[in-house]
Amino acid sequence: MQMTTALLIANPCDDEEDNMAMLCCHSAQGEMFLMTRYPDEDELEIALDGEPSTLDGVKVTLSPTRLLIEIAPADADALNGDDVLEIIHDTDAADLAEVELTLQNILKGTGTYISQL
Repeated sequence: MQMTTALLIANPCDDEEDNMAMLCCHSAQGEMFLMTRYPDEDELEIALDGEPSTLDGVKVTLSPTRLLIEIAPADADALNGDDVLEIIHDTDAADLAEVELTLQNILKGTGTYISQL
């Protein structure tokens, strides 16, 4: 599955939400992707235009123009039947450090983060 967004919105530690790390974006077609994790949780949540799914073992690769999310085939219902979501983005290079920190916080101990920055 693929979507295109103008901007990845990231918050590595939201004080108002019990220090939750959050990454989200909206596609040009109105789809919304959301990935979150609380620091005391062992799993992360992914939502793609619907109810969130709790997952572990997620692999995420970040490049200057692409965010690739790979999940276990058994969890494909979280991504509407796909086990890969490719998000093409135009996030400003100055904001990618915050996106990277957010992904590291979300995936620490429960997934794999690969940086291509």
